Amino acid sequence: MLEANRNENIEILSYAEVKNVEGCVGNYEIAVEMKPHFVTNDCNGCGACSEVCPVYTSNYFDENLGARKAIDIAFGQAVPFLYDIQRDCCVECFSCVEACELDAIDFSQIPEEVKFKVGTIIIATGWDIYEPYGEYGYGEFDNVITQAQLERMLAPNGPLEGHVRRISDNKKPKEIVFIQCVGSRDTERTYCSGVCCMLALKNGKLIKEEFPDANITICYIDMRTNEKGFEEYYQRAKNSDIRMIRGKVGEISEDLETKDVKIRVYSSLTDEIIKIDADLVVLSSAALPSKGTEQIAKVLNLDVDRNGFLTESHFGLMPQETKTKGIFIAGFAQGPKDISYSVSQARAAASKVAELTAPGKVDIELITAEIDKDYCISCRRCEKECPKGAIKIVDIEGAIVDEINCDGCGICATCCPTQAIDIRYYRDYQLYAEIEGILGGD
Repeated sequence: MLEANRNENIEILSYAEVKNVEGCVGNYEIAVEMKPHFVTNDCNGCGACSEVCPVYTSNYFDENLGARKAIDIAFGQAVPFLYDIQRDCCVECFSCVEACELDAIDFSQIPEEVKFKVGTIIIATGWDIYEPYGEYGYGEFDNVITQAQLERMLAPNGPLEGHVRRISDNKKPKEIVFIQCVGSRDTERTYCSGVCCMLALKNGKLIKEEFPDANITICYIDMRTNEKGFEEYYQRAKNSDIRMIRGKVGEISEDLETKDVKIRVYSSLTDEIIKIDADLVVLSSAALPSKGTEQIAKVLNLDVDRNGFLTESHFGLMPQETKTKGIFIAGFAQGPKDISYSVSQARAAASKVAELTAPGKVDIELITAEIDKDYCISCRRCEKECPKGAIKIVDIEGAIVDEINCDGCGICATCCPTQAIDIRYYRDYQLYAEIEGILGGD
């Protein structure tokens, strides 16, 4: 992010939300709401305000494992490097105002709308972690955490400076259990999150390096290691004495005195029930489409699948394109994938943008739908059936065709009950003339 911020051709609008998009390929107008930091750009990041702030709150960047002040830096590589105030926990004592020598604290800031024009759009809204409250003791037992929380523990800049500890008593864990596919591959979310297996193996090996004598168990349904080098990594993890149990955890409880987590899991390979008294349980919870994905889909009128991921034009042939020309998708916004796949798709989306914008003009097919206003009854069937969203019903004018997005597929013409729609150059009398010419045999 820091490198991107230094690029003169890249402008980062952080702490912002896209509110509206109008126009078409080559001429999109974007309305963005810039949310207030309550700190101006005069801030030099000295930290004097944070030092005098009396209010501590949980740090969302550290998965609520650490604390931050009501006025603080969001995280170490934040862009821009400005302090921000969490107004929901700020007591407005104004100690930060008095401590700031640059007068950079401004409690009067309000959201500001910024508008600009672009030719194309790439959506890369990322993903959210499923919070499995009520499952496997998460939110009830102290020593049940998620993989995201474990990641922050293992991070050198995390709340524990890279060391894994039990939440209940800050002791070193000796018996650690990973439970896979929490919230995914079930009736509600049938898909595989795509990253959890390798994440558990990687974190298991990291814990082994810090605690060689620790017992680590991974309870899984299937170990999906299908990318280059993943199977070899899986074998190395097994050779490092990480125990693999193919089976789902059936029962979990907590010892009220020691806070240990008691687990019963059935192994489908050995046909036995295994009991484990774990110091720490790590849940590999499902990866979800981010809240931003849902919001941008509504703003841009894009389709989503049953799980909430954005729908591409064609999974195999056009995985970056959407139904709207000039709008592309990349990464987890389109579906679960690991880093290498996300990078590849991002490069492909950037290539598609360059291919579209480099000539300076866009070629549009002449074969598009045409509406006969005398026959249109505004029944909205064409609007509902158009896969490109290229037909809209306007109260006064009836059906209106967006010729830029229309690709002349003809679906609208086939569903129109009054035959008010024709496809240019493919009208009925033109087709009949072609058929008569062929049958004439001359």
